[in-house]
Amino acid sequence: MEHGEASAHVALESGVVLLAAALLFVILFRKLGLGATLGYLVAGAVVGPQVLGLAGSGEETLSFGELGIVMLLFVVGLELAPSRLWRLRGAIFGLGLTQVALCGLAVSGVIWLATSYPMAAALAVGLSLGLSSTAQVLPMLQSGGNLRTPVGEKAFSILLFQDLSIIPLVTIVAALSTQGASEGGAATGWTLLPLALAATVGLVLAGRFLLRPLFRLIGRLGEREMFVVASLFAVVASAAIMQSLGLSTALGAFVAGAMLADTPYRHELEADIEPFRSILLGLFFISVGMMLDLQAIAAQPLFVIGMAALLVTTKAALITGIGLLARLPWRGALALGLLLSQGGEFGFVLFTQAQQGGVIDGEPASLFTAIVTLSMATTPFLMMATAPLR
Repeated sequence: MEHGEASAHVALESGVVLLAAALLFVILFRKLGLGATLGYLVAGAVVGPQVLGLAGSGEETLSFGELGIVMLLFVVGLELAPSRLWRLRGAIFGLGLTQVALCGLAVSGVIWLATSYPMAAALAVGLSLGLSSTAQVLPMLQSGGNLRTPVGEKAFSILLFQDLSIIPLVTIVAALSTQGASEGGAATGWTLLPLALAATVGLVLAGRFLLRPLFRLIGRLGEREMFVVASLFAVVASAAIMQSLGLSTALGAFVAGAMLADTPYRHELEADIEPFRSILLGLFFISVGMMLDLQAIAAQPLFVIGMAALLVTTKAALITGIGLLARLPWRGALALGLLLSQGGEFGFVLFTQAQQGGVIDGEPASLFTAIVTLSMATTPFLMMATAPLR
């Protein structure tokens, strides 16, 4: 009992520190016009174990913060009815596949040429860095009212395909493993593809025949608080089902949201989820800041800064070209390239997979985690730069 009370006390103290730091830095960075995301990242770095050490480790916070990404994808799903998704299918599978393949292979080539890493390690890291940050870009597009613009729709289409691509990318990284994970891991990974389709179909059917009648019943009862409970249930249950199958939790939440997008309760569901989404997404970015390996940056600052700059410029140039091929005007294509030029949160997942399989060791994983975080820190500045272009 005493141990439980001590743990609860530590958790409470950490919560107070994290919320205080978030308030301070987000207000400051908002005042400076730099955006909330950068404020959360800096807050996490300052209170994290490598600076003040006031709030434990980032891994503990990340487990809660990842729910913010799940709820973000649910809210985005609520805004995209299946009919609109069908209209965007060409952009999702055309632009999305082109971006993931082109950027992943190009960044792999840059890493292989700029370092002494073997090809397998360069490929595992490069494919991970080819993904962008859904958790950063979508809230910024939403808050600016740009999600339904041509640039916003193409950015969303690419980000959605990136989320879908996590399954084959995990498979590829497992196949590159040097510790025997390739025998079982690759087979398991390829098995995930039909499993993902079956799970998505199952969620679609559950949304139509279970969730919709449930919300109609709650609507007739007129119990406001039950909408909140049912909303959280829909998000967490869909994410938990996908997680139990080894699939993307965010994808499950997105499918659940899309299935409820054309119901009369869409706006009420969005209003119920929004406060939870904002708080948990903030926690996610704080945890990323806490896990930033400042010692790795201090040991090789030119490498980290140089690779972050190469990552941003390479992806910006390639995605701008993709936007031009998609017949965006040059201003919109450049805006699309800058919006998606950073590394993404799913890169952390793939780095862990590569490290566990022996494709990379701990030092490169720490360095490239820092590179992804630094590239994410450039996003608010690039978003301000793209404002006149969108």
